[in-house]
Formats: sequence, C-alpha cells, structure tokens
Amino acid sequence: MSTRHIARTLALQTLFELDMKGELGISPNEVEGIIARNRDEAGEAVKDLSFAKEVVTNALSRRITIDDIITRAAPDWPLDKIGIVDRNILRLGLTELLFGDRTQVPPKVAIDEAIELAKAFGGETSGRFVNGVLGAIYKEMGEPEKGQTTKSKKEYFESGKRELLAGAVVCAHHNNKVQVALVHDVFGYWTLPKGHIGLEEKGEEGVVREIKKEIGLYITVLEKLGENQYIANKPDQGKVVKHVNYYLATSDYTDLQLEKKGGLDEAKWFSEIDAVNLRVYDDIKPLIRNAIDKVKNV
Repeated sequence: MSTRHIARTLALQTLFELDMKGELGISPNEVEGIIARNRDEAGEAVKDLSFAKEVVTNALSRRITIDDIITRAAPDWPLDKIGIVDRNILRLGLTELLFGDRTQVPPKVAIDEAIELAKAFGGETSGRFVNGVLGAIYKEMGEPEKGQTTKSKKEYFESGKRELLAGAVVCAHHNNKVQVALVHDVFGYWTLPKGHIGLEEKGEEGVVREIKKEIGLYITVLEKLGENQYIANKPDQGKVVKHVNYYLATSDYTDLQLEKKGGLDEAKWFSEIDAVNLRVYDDIKPLIRNAIDKVKNV
C-alpha cells in the first residue's frame, strides 16, 4: 500500500471524527495531532504526515464551497442525508480534484483514490455513488489532463460531435476605471459569461444574445479576442467537442441579472485591478488582461 494511500486513509479518519463531533472548525495544529493519533492507533508506518495534514486542512478551510458543489452535483441527495463516510470521502476527493496540485495528483488519480476509499470504508453502493458524483464534476470541468494522446485528441477535435459557444469579456467604465463582468461557477472560479450558438450562426450575433440571456446586459461587440476548445463527456451524448469563441464587448455599467441555471451561482462587476487577481481559469486570464488594455485605449 502506497504511503499516500495510507495518508488519505488517515485524512478520511480525521474528517470522519471531526464531522461526528461537530468540530470542523479546529486549527491546523489540532488537525496534525488527531492525524498522528489515528496513525498510532492504526499502527501505520507513516512518518511524514504533511500530505495528510495538507489535505485535511484544505478540506476544512474550503468546506462551505465543497459542500455547495456536492449539493449541486447530487441534487437528489441533501448533504445531511449522505452517509457520513461517503460525505467525507467526497470532501476529500473534491479537495484534491479541485484545489490540489495537479502535478502531484492528477484529476483521475484523485477520483480513483476516492473510489477506493469508498469501497474500503463505505457501504455496498458507496463506490458507485462517489464515482458518479466526482465523475459528473470532472466532466463539467471539461475532463482536464485526461489521459489521451495528442494524436487521439487531434483526431477527435477534427471528427467528433461539436458544440459551438460564444463568450465575452464585457467591460464598462465606472468611477474612472474599467469594470469587468464575470460569473462565478460551482467549482469556485470566476469566469466569462458565455452560451451556445448555432454551428452556422455568426459569433457576434450569438454572443450578443447569450450575454443578454446569461447576465442581462446589452453589449456592443468590438472584436474577437481568441478561442479555445476542449472535450467534454455528456451522459446523454458521450464525448463532445466544445469550441468557444471569445469577444471583447462593452456595455453600460448596470446591475447584472444572472440567469437561473445549474453551474453558476453569482454574477458581479470587478474593477480592472481586482479582475486580474481573482481565482480564474488559466486560459481566461490573458483574455481579461488583453481586453482591459484595449478598452483603456478606446
């Protein structure tokens, strides 16, 4: 059994214990003490507890966000109705999947390890339940770093089912500063508003409609900023290539009205300084910076 698998077992035992006692707000030093005690009681030969402590501390500090994601990903299962073992395995798995270091723990490893914990410590259906919830979230993320060769990805991009989307960096001037309209997703990231358009539809027309639909803004499109594509896995369709064209747009500075739909929970204006320092996806950062620079010069 690998050292990290043992560390995850100790982390799960610690989260379980804290949840049972209702003590999820304890300090990192107390966390380390509980992990050490669990190690000693189990007779595990693990000297370095830093990985277990890091995972538990991260899970506790982000618990509200993580619990909200679980609730959205498993709407038929209120959090307090999920078994305490399964609940904390999901917290542990999501901590690694969403907030861990992917160079150390790739997404698929995080999911597979959580499933193994569910099979070992949960009930008869725990493995399937954990797999279903984490798998659904992973697919919504666009299956980052999925184990595909460059050739197979290229072939699929060229021949697979396609969906076309259009999004925009929407800027407005307010208080002598550039403001950027962003939306917040259930994974804890601020990102750009976007929506589906027809494969034969002009992107500029589609993005005007979709931004009005998603955040209630009438926009003027200035130019195209860039594009991105990724492979998503839909339960009803299988693998789908999502191709997103991004535009620079301006609007009046007015209240945002977020469309009620799954995946997003907030829409907000941010100043040019705050917008580039938020937790955003890596492919979005340069688009925001580029848009702000362009709008400043308009």
